[in-house]
Amino acid sequence: MRLRPARTFAVEPALPDALAPLATIARNLYWTWSTDARALFERVEPAVWEEVGHNPVALLQYAEPARLNALATDGDFLEHLSRVEAALRGYRDRTPVLNVTDRSKNEVIAYFSLEFALTESLPTYSGGLGVLAGDHLKSASDLGLPLIGVGLLYHEGYFHQALGPDGWQEERYSPIDLGSQPLRLLRDDAGEPLAVSVPFAGRAVRAVLWQLDVGNVPLILLDSNVDGNSGDDRAICSRLYGGDFEMRIQQEMLLGIGGVRAVRALGLHASVCHMNEGHSALLGLERIRTLMEEADASFEEARLPVTAATVFTTHTAVAAGIDLFSPDLVRRHLGHYYEAMGLDEHAFIGFGRTNPHDEHEPFSMALLGLRFSGFRNGVSRLHQRVSQNLWESAWPNVPSAEVPIDSVTNGVHLPTWVAHDMGNLYDGVMGPAWRDDPTSAENWQSVGDIPDEALWETRERQRKSLVQRANQQAREISARRAGLVAASERAPLLDPRALTIGFGRRFAGYKRATLLFRDRGRLAALLNNRDRPVQFVFSGKAHPRDEPAKQLIREVLQFSRLPEFGGRVVLLEGYDVDLARALVQGCDVWLNTPLRPLEASGTSGMKAVANGALHLSVKDGWWWEGFRPGLGWSIGNDRLDDDPEVQDALDSASLYDTLEAEVVPLFYDRDEAGLPREWLRRMKGSVAAYAPVFNTSRMVAEYAQKAYAPATERWHALRADGLRTAREQSAWLAHVRARWDRVRVTSISDDAEEPLRSDTTIRVRVRIEAPGLAASDLKVELISGRMSSTGELYEDGLVTAQPAGEQEEGVFDFEALYRPERGGRRGYAVRITPQHEGLHDSLSTGMVLWS
Repeated sequence: MRLRPARTFAVEPALPDALAPLATIARNLYWTWSTDARALFERVEPAVWEEVGHNPVALLQYAEPARLNALATDGDFLEHLSRVEAALRGYRDRTPVLNVTDRSKNEVIAYFSLEFALTESLPTYSGGLGVLAGDHLKSASDLGLPLIGVGLLYHEGYFHQALGPDGWQEERYSPIDLGSQPLRLLRDDAGEPLAVSVPFAGRAVRAVLWQLDVGNVPLILLDSNVDGNSGDDRAICSRLYGGDFEMRIQQEMLLGIGGVRAVRALGLHASVCHMNEGHSALLGLERIRTLMEEADASFEEARLPVTAATVFTTHTAVAAGIDLFSPDLVRRHLGHYYEAMGLDEHAFIGFGRTNPHDEHEPFSMALLGLRFSGFRNGVSRLHQRVSQNLWESAWPNVPSAEVPIDSVTNGVHLPTWVAHDMGNLYDGVMGPAWRDDPTSAENWQSVGDIPDEALWETRERQRKSLVQRANQQAREISARRAGLVAASERAPLLDPRALTIGFGRRFAGYKRATLLFRDRGRLAALLNNRDRPVQFVFSGKAHPRDEPAKQLIREVLQFSRLPEFGGRVVLLEGYDVDLARALVQGCDVWLNTPLRPLEASGTSGMKAVANGALHLSVKDGWWWEGFRPGLGWSIGNDRLDDDPEVQDALDSASLYDTLEAEVVPLFYDRDEAGLPREWLRRMKGSVAAYAPVFNTSRMVAEYAQKAYAPATERWHALRADGLRTAREQSAWLAHVRARWDRVRVTSISDDAEEPLRSDTTIRVRVRIEAPGLAASDLKVELISGRMSSTGELYEDGLVTAQPAGEQEEGVFDFEALYRPERGGRRGYAVRITPQHEGLHDSLSTGMVLWS
C-alpha cells in the first residue's frame, strides 16, 4: 500500500539568523544570471546542489542542519553571502533606464508566452521560444522596463529526454514539486488564493495565480490544477504542449483570456500587450470585450485602441509550423465567447483565415494575432522577408515587400549565458560595464586587451569542463547498458585537447543535423587526423510527436557508434538549459546547418560567440545579417536551390571544404608558445563585433523604441475622453468602407520625355473619382522602382502625392514629383488607401486600390 498523509504543510527551513538572507536570494531568479550567487549556493552543499538540479530553494530544504550551522560561523562564506545580498539589493534599487508607461497608474507592458526558460530546475520551456522569453524578462529587469510576464504553470512541465539503446528518444515526465520552487502563491485581501475565472463552453474554469520574481520583473503563472475544477480542466496545466488540439486550444484560452484577467486582478493596467507567437492571440479578444463593457463601445470601436496597443512577434518560417484548428473545434470552444461580443461565426472565424470567405480553411491563432496587433515583427532581418512572403495572402493587394511586418533581431541575455571564467576576463577589461550596458560597442572593443595567454587558458578550461561532462555521461550510459552491448561497442571518450565543434538545438528536419555525415569517408579522414583531431558534440530534443525528428536523433547516435567516428562524435542526452549552457561555453566552434531560409533567428550561435566560440553556419537567421569575413565562416552561398537534395549536396561539400581548408588549420596553427594567435585574434574580434549587438538589452530597447512607446501613445490617444477618437475613427472607417468600391483612378499623366536622364524630375498627375468622399480621406502614393524582364515592378521608392488644383465634388486631382535616380528600365504605379489622423496602419484596413 501507499501511505497517504492526513494533512500536509508548507515548511520553510529554519535557517540560522546569519544565513537568513539566503532565503531571500533563493526566491529571486536574479541568481540565474549572477555567477557569484550560483557559486554561493553551490558552496552550501555541492552534491545536494547537483542533486536538486541547481534549485536553491530545494537546496536549503534538503541541506543538513549541521552543515547550515557550520556555515553560519564560516567567516569566508558569510562575507560571500553579504556580497551577494548587497549585489541583489543594489540591483533591485537601480534607477530604470527605460520607461514607456505611467508608473504612477500601475501601467505595465504585459508579455505573454506559452513557455519561459528561466532555470533548468523549472522545466516550463521546450526550446528557443522559451529561452528567448526568459531572456526578454531578464533584460527588461536590467533596463527597469515596467514589464510583467504572463504564462501558465505546468505541473509536469516539459519532458526529460533519455535515449534508448537503439537511440530512440524517450520522454519522461515527473511532477514538479511546487513547494520546492521559488514560486509564491498570490492571495487576495482576505488571504484566499488570488484567482481568475475563464469562460469555457458551458462552464467556468478557475485558475489561481503564482508569481516568480525575475529580478524586478514579476512573472505571473496561471494554474488550473485547483479544487473545484473537473479532472479534465485541472489537466490543462499538466504539460507544456501536451495532449491534442483540444488541449492546445484550452491552454491558449487560459493564457490569452485568463492572462488578461490575471493582470487586471493584480490591480495593474496593461497599456501594451506583447504576444510571443500566436498562442496568446485571444488576449486581443478579451481586451476588446473588456473595453466594450467599460466604455459601452461597439466591437469595432474597442478594436481600434486594442489593436494599436498590441505587439505580435512571429518565430515561424514555414506554414507547417503554424497551429491550425478546425472550425468545429473553434466553434465548440469559443462560440459562446464571441457570440456574447456580438460576433457571428463567419466574422470571428474569418479573423483566423487568410481568406475570410473560405469556409473550408482552418483557423489560425497566429493569423488572429497578426490581425489584432498594430506592430508585428519577425526575429531577424531575413525572417522579416520570409514572414512577409508567408503572410502575404492576409494582406491582399499589398506587395510582399510592403506587408506590415517589421523586424527586431533576437538577442541573448549575456550574464545568463557567458561562463564565469569568461565573465571574469571581461570584468578585467570592462569592469561591470558589459553586464550593466552590454550594448556599448566601445566597451567591447577592450576585449582586444585581454592577454592571449589568459584567453587561451580560459578557452581550454571551458572545453575541458564540457569534455568531462560528456565523458561522465558516456560512462553512466555505458554502465546502464552493461550487458546489452559488448565492451568493444561502447563509445570511446572525447579528447579535452581536440578541436571541439558543437551542435545543440531542437531537432527538426530543416535544421539538417545529419548534413555532416553525407560523406563518411571524408568526415572520418577529418576527424581521425592524428596531429589535428576534430570532435563533434551533438545534443537536442525532438517534439514528442515529431517522428522524423526522432529518427534524426537516432541516426546521429548510430553514426557516433561507427568505428571510424569512435571517440570523435558524441550525442548527449537530457538536453536542457543547463546542458545548453555547457555546450555554448565549452565548444571552440558552433555549427549551424539549417536549410535556408527556414531558420528564423538561431540564438544558440549568439550564446556561443559571446563565450569566444567562432561561428560556422549557413547564412540564415541572425548570421545572414551578422556574418563578417574573418570573424567566422559561412557555409554554402546565398543562392537558393529549389531542390533540397541539391542544396544539401552543395552545403555539405562547402562544410567539408571550410573545415579542411580553414577551420582546422587555423585552430592548430600554433606559435612557439603553443598559442593559436590568429584564432585568438578572431575570437576577440568576434566577441567585440557580436556581443554588443546580439543581446537582449539591445533587443528589448528596440522593442521599446519601435513598438512599446508608440503603442502606449496610441492606446492613450484612442481611449481619451471615453474613446472619443476611437469612435470617430471607427465611424469614419465605416463611412469610407461603404463607398470604397466606387473609388477608381480615371487617368494618370506625366511630363516625361524619352530618352530620360536619371536626374530628371517628372511631374505625375493622377485623377481619382471617389463619390461621397473627400480628398482628405485618400492617401495617394507613387510607388517606383526598376522593372524586371517579365514586367514586374520592384519597389525602391515611395512618394506621397498631394491634392492639386481646384477639386470638384467626388473628383480629385493629385500630383507627385518623381525622380528615377538610377538608370535602366524603370517605372511607377499609383496606390490609393484611406487616410485619417491617427490611422497608423492603412494597409491593414483591407482598402487598397492600385492604378
